[in-house]
Amino acid sequence: MNMSDLSRVIEQVGKDRGIKKEVIVEALEQAVLMAAQKKFGVGAHLEAHYNQDSGEIELFQFKTVVENEDEIGDPDVDIELAEARKLDAEVSIGDELGIKLDTPTFGRIDAQTAKQVIFQKVRDAERDIIFGEFIHRKGEVISGIARRVERGSLVIDLGKTDALLPRSEIIPGETFKPGDRVQAYLSDVVMTPRGPQLYLTRTSPKFLMKLFETEVPEIADSVVEIKAAAREPGSRAKIAVASNDRDVDPVGACVGMKGVRVQNVIHELRGEKIDIIPWNENSALFVKAALQPAEISSIKMDERNKSMEIMVEDDQLSLAIGKRGQNVRLAAMLTGWRLDIISKTKLHKRMADAVFNLQHIENVNETLAQGIYNTGFINVFQVAEAPTESLMKIPGYATEEDANSLKSIGRDAKSQAEERLRQEMAAAGMGAKPKAEGEAE
Repeated sequence: MNMSDLSRVIEQVGKDRGIKKEVIVEALEQAVLMAAQKKFGVGAHLEAHYNQDSGEIELFQFKTVVENEDEIGDPDVDIELAEARKLDAEVSIGDELGIKLDTPTFGRIDAQTAKQVIFQKVRDAERDIIFGEFIHRKGEVISGIARRVERGSLVIDLGKTDALLPRSEIIPGETFKPGDRVQAYLSDVVMTPRGPQLYLTRTSPKFLMKLFETEVPEIADSVVEIKAAAREPGSRAKIAVASNDRDVDPVGACVGMKGVRVQNVIHELRGEKIDIIPWNENSALFVKAALQPAEISSIKMDERNKSMEIMVEDDQLSLAIGKRGQNVRLAAMLTGWRLDIISKTKLHKRMADAVFNLQHIENVNETLAQGIYNTGFINVFQVAEAPTESLMKIPGYATEEDANSLKSIGRDAKSQAEERLRQEMAAAGMGAKPKAEGEAE
């Protein structure tokens, strides 16, 4: 191996590959050391070092200084004191003496081994550089060229490396040909035995949010903030936005003059419809906005279960639910609440049935039954099994004594209802134990 002009080669390789000089030097040292080890044997203690002044890889063999020739066990490991002092007058018995060797002339196999070591080191360094660069870009939208399909994933050429866009992360209905430019969200960067692997997505709500950040300067400047986003890729999406400046309309900023900003995002998402909704700290108002264009008549909230029962006029029911339930489904994803849409007619019937059922409790008239229903109880069974603290929220039962009394009467009514049903089923020739009146299956 010709060792001349190594400095120039090191500088050039470092410049071309973007690899630190130290990494290339280490690769060269290791390559020389491996080849030399084969020549001098595995017992020899060898070290290789790059001499920056001479531009050469210098090879040293280290031997232990022993008193005389009789103590030399292996000439490649030991050296007698007299011989050692010819090289270093100050050496003592037991010292390790480094002896500079002539750089060996490598055969074809040695040269091939050295070449493989250097290439492997350079390849590892390149992988580390790529991983270090893209791990910091995780969460960004990046652009590349579609090259081929590999195991069901589209391979995207990013210049320095490739990334994978899985079939499941491509918007339904869209296709790419080799040579097409593709924009996607960098969702993950993983180091594998084959090097860094980059994963892209075009279906994530985060991709939608990043596209708006690109198109809307107010979002990039943190004047407008995207609070939440929900998507059914290729079909419809909802985003909730808020403004940190009272003079800036967040919805208007995202729509843009004549809708140009939102249209650019829609175009990138292959026509996906986007609802831009003003975010509100009041959950009920936020849900109401998220269900637009449907008009909401009333909302009943269950904070503990984070659910809402939403009443709409009969002619607004299909609009609130949306095609195949899409509108309510996206609204639930956006707001984080479980939403139950019910028409006014159905709600009134449900309420009437519940009030009738609750009147089976002794001394509970229609007015009291209405109050029990409005507190969240819809049948005798629920009253009989409810915690006392929950029953104390019912108007007229604020004390623990009154609440326990209602609970006791409710249990009596439950038992009577079970007995009545048992008798009815026995009369009908059915032996199965009946459910309590109003009890869920």
